[in-house]
Amino acid sequence: MISVEYANAYSEVLEILKYISKEDYEKIPNSKIELFETNYNKDYIFKYNPNKTLDEQNVSKTAKAIIAILFRDYWATEIQKEKIISKQNYDRMKLEEERKARYNSNNLFKNNEKRIIMDNTEKEEELALIETSDIKWYKKVWRFLTKFFRK
Repeated sequence: MISVEYANAYSEVLEILKYISKEDYEKIPNSKIELFETNYNKDYIFKYNPNKTLDEQNVSKTAKAIIAILFRDYWATEIQKEKIISKQNYDRMKLEEERKARYNSNNLFKNNEKRIIMDNTEKEEELALIETSDIKWYKKVWRFLTKFFRK
């Protein structure tokens, strides 16, 4: 069973494909078209206006991705394909580097160590500022009671 997101995206793609040229439509393999037609959401209504861009028409990200893949695989020239593929590879490499940096085992606990060190130094500073008195507890109680009864 296909998710609702993909079913709606297939509906959008099928609607958009109605507005492309016959030559471009025929470049798409029948298996892809059949996949879209068997799995689209029959209850989802999407109207495409060829005079507006995809962004202006609130097309889903999934549908845009499918159209981009169709463009890359079937309509783009060799130069365009090379540029698209190199851009995708660059983006993947960058994402992978970010993931490695974020989840590097050496970096995972650095922030926690700094926090622990900061907490310890703050506690030491607080302890250093507390006054200690040499007055015995019973003398403190006696002073409190005498102050209380004077009032």
